[in-house]
Amino acid sequence: MTADDTRPDLPGAPSAGEPTVEEPVEPRPPLPPKPDQAAPEPLSATGRRPQDGSGPVRAQDGAYLTNAQGTRLPDSDHSLKAGPRGPVLLQDHHLREKITHFDHERIPERVVHARGAAAHGVFESYGTGAGLSKAGFLAAGVRTPVFVRFSTVLGSRGSADTVRDTRGFATKFYTDEGVFDLVGNNIPVFFIQDAIKFPDVIHAGKPHPDREIPQAQSAHDTFWDFVSLHTEATHHTLWNMSDRGIPRSYRTMEGFGIHTFRLIAPDGSTSLVKWHWKPKLGVHSLTWDEAQLIGGADPDFHRRDLYDAIEAGAFPHWELGVQVMPDTPEQTFEGIDLLDPTKIVPEELVPVQPLGLMTLNANPTNFFAEVEQVAFHPGHLVPGIDITDDPLLSGRLFSYLDTQITRLGGPNFAQIPINRTHAPVNDMLRDGFHQDAVHTGVAPYKPNSLDGGCPFFAGADEHAFIEHPQPVPESRKVREAPASFDDHYSQARLFWLSMTPVEQEHIINAYSFELGKCTEPAVRERNLRVLARIDARLCAEVATGLGLPAPAPDGDLADPDPSPALSQLGREWPVAGRTVGILTGPDTDPGVLAAVREAALAADLVPLVVAPTGGDPAEVQRSFATARSIEFDAVLLAGVPGPAPDAAPARDARAAGPHAALDPRLVLLLGEAWRHAKAIGGWGDARDVLAAAGLPSDGPGLVLGTDPVQVLRDLADLLAGHRVWDRFPPPEQG
Repeated sequence: MTADDTRPDLPGAPSAGEPTVEEPVEPRPPLPPKPDQAAPEPLSATGRRPQDGSGPVRAQDGAYLTNAQGTRLPDSDHSLKAGPRGPVLLQDHHLREKITHFDHERIPERVVHARGAAAHGVFESYGTGAGLSKAGFLAAGVRTPVFVRFSTVLGSRGSADTVRDTRGFATKFYTDEGVFDLVGNNIPVFFIQDAIKFPDVIHAGKPHPDREIPQAQSAHDTFWDFVSLHTEATHHTLWNMSDRGIPRSYRTMEGFGIHTFRLIAPDGSTSLVKWHWKPKLGVHSLTWDEAQLIGGADPDFHRRDLYDAIEAGAFPHWELGVQVMPDTPEQTFEGIDLLDPTKIVPEELVPVQPLGLMTLNANPTNFFAEVEQVAFHPGHLVPGIDITDDPLLSGRLFSYLDTQITRLGGPNFAQIPINRTHAPVNDMLRDGFHQDAVHTGVAPYKPNSLDGGCPFFAGADEHAFIEHPQPVPESRKVREAPASFDDHYSQARLFWLSMTPVEQEHIINAYSFELGKCTEPAVRERNLRVLARIDARLCAEVATGLGLPAPAPDGDLADPDPSPALSQLGREWPVAGRTVGILTGPDTDPGVLAAVREAALAADLVPLVVAPTGGDPAEVQRSFATARSIEFDAVLLAGVPGPAPDAAPARDARAAGPHAALDPRLVLLLGEAWRHAKAIGGWGDARDVLAAAGLPSDGPGLVLGTDPVQVLRDLADLLAGHRVWDRFPPPEQG
């Protein structure tokens, strides 16, 4: 015998332990292998041993090119042929391995949320949630690794970042008690109330099946046909037509858990909550014109912004918070059905309680291995967090798991490195495609005695996940929705009335554009009827843009109190990571330029020097040929930027213009910054440059002075409000 509980050598004995007559109940570690058994060495997928400290354990190893089995190769440029000009031989196993792997490098992209970017980080709990939930990661001072993926919903993996769309905001917490996935969006409500409608809304939003256009947008007939016939989508649609539909960056994007969840406190009491992610930089958006320009100039704008900020050390931060409501049998609050995912609870009714701070501080090492293969699931829960009977959430609990099995090649997707839990696993799940674990024992079933009863069940004292015993009302089986789900307009009207006049103008423009892209008159008219139930002016302005009469509402309009928390405007935010373009010319004083750059860096701004031609990247980051207005949150004129040597229309169409004194590309840049309501500053001859560009030298958002550093500081003050919206006041309402 090799151990107290190891049996003597009996050929054919199924396990190393001596089974007992009674079912074992005393917890104990797994039994060791039998003496005649061995397992593969604990090497990584690339042959590294755990004690090898020369690099990441999963990264490539060795200085020489090898095949997948580690055999070194002398050549990878030529197939094995029967002579230099002869046919390729079937026996070329290296060729076949290389081509076969290449053929299978791509996995099916996500049906939704295919276009995404992600980063690693850490969540540090304030401890304020410890009384609400027994989840260990919410205890005071606990630091939990996280991986966060941001995404668009409708577009394919190759689509642009800045389309008007809902964004995913999914966070994987690698807690000591297992993985917790908070799978949310940047909009707190959803298009539908029941998951059975999810295929319908996505089929409607995706490109038309006959032509596969338009890509990554909802401005087409099938989407607006669906939402006008299925009016529970009205609230979400209005959010999507607002500035929320085109975020400035992932770093300035809010996140929401959408559904109502149940928290279980250490004493067993429960509460109902809605999750919120609040960006420390504030919630900001692009203008519609900017989004269209960026789609052509830099389709990777959002992922580039995220990755560049992290690499520069401007780590983005979000506060995780919850709105807490009593867990009543009705699961309602102030007349709001908390099981309806198309409804919000205004923050004026229930303020958001901060629970902790999340910091994203590391970019992925390999996009495919991490961002593409990460698998989120709303059913990945930890003790202290439970679900409710939201019918949309119930369907997601099935759909996400089913999707991962298809996309990631089988049921073992949790073993992919980015998905691996940081808690011990003894799951009795066996085999299947891509099984990386080498399990021991012979009894992956419960109860058993052949493996010593292992694994054992845990109780509440051992941090087991135990569903809250929520009473289920006695009823009959139906395919119905509760009457409280029938209100499709009051919260949409609440959102509209909570917007500032500037934001309302943007919504009018978005509806006018989207419905203007629809070809069917019936679809346009039907959507105007929906808008009439939200607001008469909204309906009338959109109808004017479409050249149609505005219908009267077919019901009374709700009269909610506005919720200022829903507006993105009217507050000031940190300017960390905001970008200032410094336009220079031959007369720019290098000493002044250095002082302004130093002041910008001291204010946590990102200064990018734009010169007529390129140069040392440490001194000049953009040339007139490569700079675009959409890169900059504000612009400084640090000289008279005359035409660059390459300002030839035959070479760059942007250089075609009537301006002899200025480079036409800079005139275009300044004009775009002006109409996108960005702050513009300068000194010296800046006033003359603005005049030559056809722009006024006074007015909102223009800072002209004699002290360059002070001009930069005044510009930073304007950036705290994101845009200079009072430059273009909305038309007066009659």
